Amino acid sequence: MARWTVSEVTALPPVSGGESDDPVWYPLQHALGIDTFGANVFVAERAGQTLVEEHDERGSAQQELYLVTEGRAAFALDGETLEAGTGTAIAVTDPAVRRGATALEPRTTLLVIGAGDGPFVSTWDPGHFTEIPRPG
Repeated sequence: MARWTVSEVTALPPVSGGESDDPVWYPLQHALGIDTFGANVFVAERAGQTLVEEHDERGSAQQELYLVTEGRAAFALDGETLEAGTGTAIAVTDPAVRRGATALEPRTTLLVIGAGDGPFVSTWDPGHFTEIPRPG
């Protein structure tokens, strides 16, 4: 088994068989053989297209990170709406939060990473983070 995998995102096969209005979905986790967290890239073909269906993660207890890598998206978070442009990261740390995202521009691209079932333990030197505040 390979110990790493390298690919351009758009060289990976997108998920097929979805609804006609679904964004292009590159399943990084599946295509790259990742077993410990979820990772996907969604690309909207047009403005107004749903990137992430409204949902919560109560069943999986997942936290999710959304990173807009291109374009702009509107996020609905427990009934509040916020706009996020290229380079914006949104962390949903409470699995009960209802969330969804819609593209505000064609080609809006969203990286989504999710993990659950216990805390992540970093192997980095804790001194790297002394100047970085934690929320809450």
